[in-house]
Amino acid sequence: MEELMALNYRDYGLYCAVLVVSRSMDFLSTWIATPNLLLEANPIAKKLGWKWGILINLVLCFGFAVWPLPAIVIATTSALVAARNFQSAWVMHTLGEHGYREWVIERLDHTPPGLYVFCLLAQGVLIGGVGGILMACSKWQLAPFAIGLGILTYALAVVVYSLLGWWRARRQLRTNF
Repeated sequence: MEELMALNYRDYGLYCAVLVVSRSMDFLSTWIATPNLLLEANPIAKKLGWKWGILINLVLCFGFAVWPLPAIVIATTSALVAARNFQSAWVMHTLGEHGYREWVIERLDHTPPGLYVFCLLAQGVLIGGVGGILMACSKWQLAPFAIGLGILTYALAVVVYSLLGWWRARRQLRTNF
């Protein structure tokens, strides 16, 4: 239980730095992809906006740096979200937020719903499976367990927010016709 709290300044500084860097990369990748937050999948982040989002995330980084387990989970999830954002950010930036959104909605309109949901769930299970295996093999060691949980959290977030976006896009398609 002692390792649940970062009691010395060196560990606290390390966890705080890792959190700030990973959350900053999530913010940077989001800003490149959707500067007006039109494409932001997280409704809470969208509602907070940039100024409140940055402020609250800084407070959370300094707060969660005290607890190594959530610090590593959040940092892992944030790094994976940023990587996923950077993967498509250049396309979003080039097409513009509205252009990209319309392009995705058009693609979804031509995709059978069952195929989209199956592929999304398969992606979530495969990525989450890696996290789960890492957790199972960690022998309860903090870092591998927390990284595995972060990977699992990322997989869950991708599935939930992608399904939410897909549902909104389908609703928009129905109201446009």
